[in-house]
Amino acid sequence: MRSFVASSLVLGLASAAVLPRSSHHYPEKHGSKHNHTKLNVQVGDRPYFLVDDMDEGSLKKKLESCSEGPFKSSDFVFAHRGASLQYPEHTYAAYSAARRQGAGVIECDVAFTEDKQLVCRHAQCDLHTTTNILNTTLASKCTTPFTPANGTTPASAKCCTSDLTLAEFQTLCGKQDGFNPNGTTVKQYMDGTPYFRTDLYSSGCPKLMTLDEYIDTVDSWDLKFTAELKTPEVAMPFNGYTQEQYAQDMVDTFRNKGIAPERVWLQSFLPDDIFYWIDNEPEFGVQAVYLDERVDTPAGYLNATASLPALAERGVKIMAPAMFALTKVDNATGQIVPSEYAIAAKENNLEIVAWSFERSGWLQIGGGGYYYDYVKSVMNNDGDMYTVLDVLARQVGIKAMFSDWPATVTYYANCFGL
Repeated sequence: MRSFVASSLVLGLASAAVLPRSSHHYPEKHGSKHNHTKLNVQVGDRPYFLVDDMDEGSLKKKLESCSEGPFKSSDFVFAHRGASLQYPEHTYAAYSAARRQGAGVIECDVAFTEDKQLVCRHAQCDLHTTTNILNTTLASKCTTPFTPANGTTPASAKCCTSDLTLAEFQTLCGKQDGFNPNGTTVKQYMDGTPYFRTDLYSSGCPKLMTLDEYIDTVDSWDLKFTAELKTPEVAMPFNGYTQEQYAQDMVDTFRNKGIAPERVWLQSFLPDDIFYWIDNEPEFGVQAVYLDERVDTPAGYLNATASLPALAERGVKIMAPAMFALTKVDNATGQIVPSEYAIAAKENNLEIVAWSFERSGWLQIGGGGYYYDYVKSVMNNDGDMYTVLDVLARQVGIKAMFSDWPATVTYYANCFGL
C-alpha cells in the first residue's frame, strides 16, 4: 500500500549503525506454538486524544463511555506492517507492539530475495528507505546506487530484496520508512522520517523478518495472518522464478507450518494472483483479498464499481480498496455516507477490508489527503477520523480495518463489540 515520501524540511534522528545480530531483541521461544500467556491489551493514550478532539455528539459520548475498557484483541483490527506509525515497519518490534495494541490479524508483505526466499517487506525495492543498507557494504549490490542531490535533481537510490541473498538480507536493520530528497550524503538521505512519525523506537538494530519467522511468531501468539504477495519490480520470470511459483510458495509456507487456511487472509493487487489461489488453492483462495487500486482515478473508480458483479461471479469474496473509496459526502445533508462502490460490494455479497487508518498524518492539514479524498471537505480535526471509521464499520459494514496504529481501531472495535 502507499508509502509516504518525507518532506525535506523534516529532521529525524540519525540512522542506526550496523550492530551484531546478538543486539536484536527477539524471543528465544519465537518458534514455539501457542504461547497462551494472558495478554493485557493496552491502547495507550492516542485513542483518548482523538476522542477528546471529536465534535460533540452521540458518537463521542459512546466512545467516552468505553474509556476504561477492558480491551481485548479483535480480528476487526489488521495491523498494517505492524504498528508502523511509530515502529520500523515489518520488524519484530512493530509486530510485538501491534499484538500489545490488540490487533487480531498481523500483516507480512511478502517479497523474494536473490535466492528466491520469502521475506517481509512492504515493497520489493524499498530497502533504501526502510533499512540501513546504504550505510553498509551491501550498498554496492543495490540496483541503483546512492546518488546525492545536486541542486536540480533530487537524491536517489534503489535497493531491492532481489539484490540480496537471504543471509545478506538478515544482516540489515530496520528503520522508519522515509528519505530526504535533498540529501547530499547517505546520512542526510536516510534522515527523512515523516513529521507525524518518530524515530524513538528505531534505536539499536530493529530485526527484519522472514516469512518463516513471521509465521512462527504470530502463531506463537495465537493470532491470525494476512500476507500480501507484493507486485514484483523485476521482470518475471526472475532467473526462472515465475509469478505462479511465487504465489504458490507463499501458500506452501503456511501449509508446511500447519497453519489452518481460515487463519490466513492472502492479499494481492494483481487479480491474476487472486484467481490463481481461487483456482489452485481454494481453501486459501476463499479468503483471498483483492487489493483494488483501480479506484485511484475517477474513471478507474467507476470501472472498478461496475466490475464488482463479475468479480463476485469469478469467485472473489473480499475486496479491499483504499478507505477513501468507500465513503462520500451527501451533498444534501453534508453527512458522510457509503459510496457507490461500497453499496455495489454489499449488493454482490462481497466483504470489504479497508486500508489504512492512521496513515494520513494530521487531518487539519489538507483534510487527510489520499485516505480521506472523497470526504476531506468535511475533515477539520483529527477526531474526525473516528467519524469516518464509524461510517465504515456501521454503515458500510467493513469486515476489518488495516491500521498503522492498531490501538486506535482496537479502542473503537471493543467499544462497539466488533
